Amino acid sequence: MVAGWFTEGGDEREFRLLGTRCGACSAVFFPREDSFCRNPACAGGELTEVPLSKRGRVWSYTVGRYRPPAPYVSDPETEWEPYTLVAVELEAERMVVLGQAATGVTVADLSVGTEVEVVAGILSQDADTAWTTWYWRPVGEAR
Repeated sequence: MVAGWFTEGGDEREFRLLGTRCGACSAVFFPREDSFCRNPACAGGELTEVPLSKRGRVWSYTVGRYRPPAPYVSDPETEWEPYTLVAVELEAERMVVLGQAATGVTVADLSVGTEVEVVAGILSQDADTAWTTWYWRPVGEAR
């Protein structure tokens, strides 16, 4: 969906979100930052791409019951299906990353503290292109 925000291709077990780390203060950013350190106390500018934790714990979650406006991609001719939105605190970075739950995961399957992992999925597709994004799936769910 957005180039450089996650690994592409390869095995699902290797799928990771990609962030950047400041060489001066070690702050980690997602979405990635390629121009300057976002830490207001740091004047550093050397940023290195880093893979982020594959797992984390649910920090918060909700259900989206309405069709979002553009630029969200959806076919207005198809019936709207609610989706689960999950805020996850990453294991090592201790930052919160927002994303949709994997297909079939509902709010009934989650609670604050549930361990989840990031997985690749298809956001949208047409005859020529499939747009990939990331989803959160409870650890131990069928693959």
